[in-house]
Amino acid sequence: MTFKDFNFDDRLFAGIEANGYETPTPVQEKVIPLILQGKDLIASAQTGTGKTAAFLLPVIDKILNSPESDHINALIIVPTRELAVQIAQNLEGLSYFTSVSSLAVYGGGDGASFVQERQALSKGAEIVVCTPGRLIGHLNMGYVKLQQLQYLILDEADRMLDMGFSDDIMKIISFLPANRQTLLFSATMPPRIRELAKKILKKPEEISISLSKPPEKITQEAFVVYDNQKAALIKYLLKLKDYGSVIIFCSKKHTVKELSTELKKAGFSVDEIHSDLEQGIREQVLAAFVNKRLRILVATDILSRGIHIDNIDLVINFDVPNDGEDYVHRIGRTARSEKYGTAFTLVSEKEQKKFSSIEKLIGKSVSKAIVPEEFGETPVYNPQLNRNGKRKFNYSKRSN
Repeated sequence: MTFKDFNFDDRLFAGIEANGYETPTPVQEKVIPLILQGKDLIASAQTGTGKTAAFLLPVIDKILNSPESDHINALIIVPTRELAVQIAQNLEGLSYFTSVSSLAVYGGGDGASFVQERQALSKGAEIVVCTPGRLIGHLNMGYVKLQQLQYLILDEADRMLDMGFSDDIMKIISFLPANRQTLLFSATMPPRIRELAKKILKKPEEISISLSKPPEKITQEAFVVYDNQKAALIKYLLKLKDYGSVIIFCSKKHTVKELSTELKKAGFSVDEIHSDLEQGIREQVLAAFVNKRLRILVATDILSRGIHIDNIDLVINFDVPNDGEDYVHRIGRTARSEKYGTAFTLVSEKEQKKFSSIEKLIGKSVSKAIVPEEFGETPVYNPQLNRNGKRKFNYSKRSN
């Protein structure tokens, strides 16, 4: 199957070709025809499956074949500014040869950006990509033209609920016409997502593209260490091999800051991304990393979902993610586009039970790598063992 089989408008197909799209992914094959048929949809699909294009392409095509309007036609709601920016960029690329107008609406900017958003929302950009809180700020002022909206897309719906946006989503929906096409995308399908779907979808089709296990092309290893050994071990691993691009994930902002500072002092090309940074700074850092001016990025989970960056050689989990899905999302930043990649996870005593649960989820026991002798005693990996259990490796070096 090729994209020609969808019979898209020629102007849209020019954008598809210009962006190098050739063969639809499985989620695109399943989702695009249903959207073109006007069906409501609930889809379980994770980042990296091609789901963004799966909803952008048919929505753009349908707008191109509808009468022109000065109202907003499609609203895409996402959990984070980074995802809003990325979808807006994808949208701009795919619609480059069309007349479809679009706008990204997200917080973190100055007063001037809010004014610009207000002007665009008042005139009625055809597709709006937004974060919930920022859009509500505009809705409360009464000038957003949503009365004729035809398409509502919720992307990373599980993430939005995790972040406490449930009430905001329902408030936004209260401004929308009941007669619309609604598409809900979520990496996981917990009961509360099902409940949300019942409230906002009409006789939806259901699609599931399961990626709950990491790609086989990712080499996974875990290092069982004490917390105070982690930073030194990361420096050792970064010097062990000339990895081109590296992302290090930390669960807490203060850990990101401390580790980034320590790696800078050690002479590494490194910077950080977390929610305390202004949006402009985050975009600059991400651009430097994407363009290979920066080798190492230390980040919170703000970067683990929805951001597509090719050619990541190594992902390091400074700490064990909160659940298995987060683990898959984190390490899934590498081994994209049919390439191979490596993922290391540093597991402390108190994190062993959590990591054991992740191993059960992915159906695989992650190899426990040799910790060099120079690091001294390390904990025994036995999630059921007393936390004081120890072992000592008598190896001088980790094998490559």
